[in-house]
Amino acid sequence: MSPLRLNLALGALMAALFVLSLLIGPAHLGPITSIKALIAGGDEASRIIMREIRLPRALLGLAVGASLGLSGAVLQGFLRNPLAEPGIVGVSAMASLGAVLIFYTGLAGASLYALPAGALAGAFLAVLILLAIAARHGSTLTLILAGVALSSLAAALTSLVLNLSPNPFASYEIIFWLLGSLKDRSMTHVAIAVPLIVVGCALLAATGRALDAFSLGEEGAESLGIDRKRTRFLVIAGTALAVGAGTAVTGAISFVGLVVPHMLRPLTNRMPSSLLVPSTMGGAILLLAADIVARVAVSAHELNVGVVTALIGAPFFLWLIVRSRREIF
Repeated sequence: MSPLRLNLALGALMAALFVLSLLIGPAHLGPITSIKALIAGGDEASRIIMREIRLPRALLGLAVGASLGLSGAVLQGFLRNPLAEPGIVGVSAMASLGAVLIFYTGLAGASLYALPAGALAGAFLAVLILLAIAARHGSTLTLILAGVALSSLAAALTSLVLNLSPNPFASYEIIFWLLGSLKDRSMTHVAIAVPLIVVGCALLAATGRALDAFSLGEEGAESLGIDRKRTRFLVIAGTALAVGAGTAVTGAISFVGLVVPHMLRPLTNRMPSSLLVPSTMGGAILLLAADIVARVAVSAHELNVGVVTALIGAPFFLWLIVRSRREIF
């Protein structure tokens, strides 16, 4: 499939799912009523539902999904590892730890900005640690190992906080947030996350030419004039901004960055740069679709979107491992 046709098809599907996300919910509003409440007015209840509940949810699904899909494609190209995804550098786990500490200290109820601020602080701490390690030991293997170590440490500290939580209600809030959700988000959350996601995605998009060169290996890329340190900084900082900002407002949503590039790679020329735009739209498509499924799959109770993406991604991840094993042996 040509790049233009692929991008047009993905764009049309993304737009359709965005509109569908606006139309689906427990309040049964017709399409005309929904559009009227969103654009031209309508009754007050319809305006609140559309502008304060459904629109922020759909916008976050679009932005966070796009950031996860793009960062997954960039990390797989940079690390030359088909199993790489945003969680591999530890940013998501550290952002989750920062938010969990805000819950634990009771600051989450003090301000709407406290929880995102804590998650962003955790993400930027991960960046500082990764950059400090990468500055001294420049190999991609070292970066992967540092990310795995950060993820393990953050998971252990998160478990410790849950174990020491003073009351069951705090523990419930922490666990619910860690499952990942787009529910009950406002335009304030959109204003917090989207600008940082846009900056992070811009940094990641700037690595396209370097990623193509890195497919020849690190030495081959340097022989073509690619600055390895600059590329590494763009990848780490872009992933931290894009994924950290998303995690700050939606909680941990996994596997989108792993699944989407693999699904779309056969439709491209398999060069890393050609996968960036399709993966951006593919990530948005997958998260919007997962959020719609989360709303309608169980009539009595809405699922967390992080649970839906994990149910999709975990079997896919196992299939990738089995396929890789067969190719090796």
